[in-house]
Amino acid sequence: MSKDVVIVSAARTPIGSFLGALSTVPAPKLGAAAIKGALNKINLKPEMVQEVLMGNVVQAGTGQAPARQAAIYAGIPDSVPCTTINKVCASGMKAVMQAAQSIALGDADIIVAG
Repeated sequence: MSKDVVIVSAARTPIGSFLGALSTVPAPKLGAAAIKGALNKINLKPEMVQEVLMGNVVQAGTGQAPARQAAIYAGIPDSVPCTTINKVCASGMKAVMQAAQSIALGDADIIVAG
């Protein structure tokens, strides 16, 4: 029997213009801002997160494991497994889908995904 899955908080990265103020901010730092925002909205301690699944449309120039980088910048412990999903424009949605499946199957209770 699968568990119910709910989204308890959401945050997004800011929207900027081409070559605008955000053009120099690395993707993992934008991801970290979204993670922190979502956790802060519900007063969830980073230590309670059991997994991080983050989509990244274009990984070129972001370094290795953008999801891990974002999690570390957001204060999530190094012991938490992190996975970067690359499905181009569907990356974030695929991350949410995989998180929902993991929770439904009982593999985890609290996953950051996006």
